[in-house]
Amino acid sequence: MSFTSFAFFIFIGVFFSIWYFLRNRREGRWFLLTVASFFFYGWWDWKFLGLLIATGLFDFILALTIDRTKGDNKRLILMCFSVISNLTVLALFKYTVFFSNNFEELGQYFGWNVSLTSNIPSVFLVLPIGISFYTFESLSYTIDVYHRHIKPTKNVFQYFAFLSMFPRLVAGPIERPANLLPQLERNPQPSNEMVWKGFNLILAGYFKKLVIADNLAPYVNEAFARTHSVSGLSWWIAMFSFSIQIYCDFSGYSDIARGLANLLGFEFKLNFNSPYISHGFSDFWRRWHISLSSWFRDYLYIPLGGSKVSKIRSHLNTWITMLVSGFWHGASWTFVAWGALHAMFLSFEHEVRWHQKINKHLVVLITFLMVTFAWVLFRAESLQQAKNIYLAMLTLSGGDNLISLKQIFLILLALVPHLYEFSKSKTAIEQYYPTRLVKIVMATMIVFCIFGRGPGSTFIYFQF
Repeated sequence: MSFTSFAFFIFIGVFFSIWYFLRNRREGRWFLLTVASFFFYGWWDWKFLGLLIATGLFDFILALTIDRTKGDNKRLILMCFSVISNLTVLALFKYTVFFSNNFEELGQYFGWNVSLTSNIPSVFLVLPIGISFYTFESLSYTIDVYHRHIKPTKNVFQYFAFLSMFPRLVAGPIERPANLLPQLERNPQPSNEMVWKGFNLILAGYFKKLVIADNLAPYVNEAFARTHSVSGLSWWIAMFSFSIQIYCDFSGYSDIARGLANLLGFEFKLNFNSPYISHGFSDFWRRWHISLSSWFRDYLYIPLGGSKVSKIRSHLNTWITMLVSGFWHGASWTFVAWGALHAMFLSFEHEVRWHQKINKHLVVLITFLMVTFAWVLFRAESLQQAKNIYLAMLTLSGGDNLISLKQIFLILLALVPHLYEFSKSKTAIEQYYPTRLVKIVMATMIVFCIFGRGPGSTFIYFQF
């Protein structure tokens, strides 16, 4: 069920009607959140709801077992069992086709007659929506129980209310159990300020998605459909468009999720913090998809040794983290290459410290240009297509001009909040108050969401 569908508005109306009566009853609200989230998820495909429940129950029971197990070695084995099991399930559904195709190509190179893809069970040919997100949340739960950062809940409905809470179930933000479980324990009573903030976030999210991202999507899609006939300058504008599209699409989803959580009396972590005014690539990853980048930092980069090791080992840890992050996004070599390119940016920055030696405005511009340059690999359907696009961008080759004034206007419109933050050093969306000007702006945004929305499309991060 998508946030932009008519079914969702019916669902949310029914849910809040029941929530009003049950929110003061602890077990009642856990049960309602669990059932509503299962219904929300099952709207896409009920058979994959069973996968969510099965993997969730497995980690729920395993976490309780880890908590009451005395021996450190036994606890470590149980935790590793959770990690291996979750990653195996994720690999089977997300990477089976990828590995099969590559093994077949390798076999053809050596003259072997290998046929694996045609024999893959049909269940592994469809990616369960949100599996990458809820797998990582479930992993963080068992890992944190192992490290004794949290105590496991003994109520299965509280656990599933954490794991599957519908506002952020299919595309994040990835919430940590230490943040959300205590909130589920308390009686949620949203303040007037929290409700106002929630409505602001929801409206901003819909505006980003429906008005900006969905209106830019056709320009981006046309460019990638006509790779060989697009001019180099048009490719730069197309990639600026994609930079804004993916930001508004994904941060729009996160804003809606956070806003819905506020209306329920919960607080999700900030997932995007004006990433296109970043002062370097390290700063970009502190601002972009914060819940995922911090997850990889805490559960992969730091356990590998982080930066508190030799220089070579530190660079290696960065490369491992970014390559895994790229592969997390999709079963394609383009995503691996995207992660590798960002690893190269980060290693170069760590060695040269270029961002500390030049004007800060120029740092922001260079960072944005290079991040946009890297987005080519993220959006391209193949490495060959990415190579052709890069050649056009670097040589400014001739071709068809696909630039439009509407496209430029949407790009600039989306950058306004970034420029506001750059000058004020605070989060614009969370500084809104119900002044007359803000009410006028909100009314204008509502009108645009209704009458100025672009062609409907699913959220980009649903595919991950």
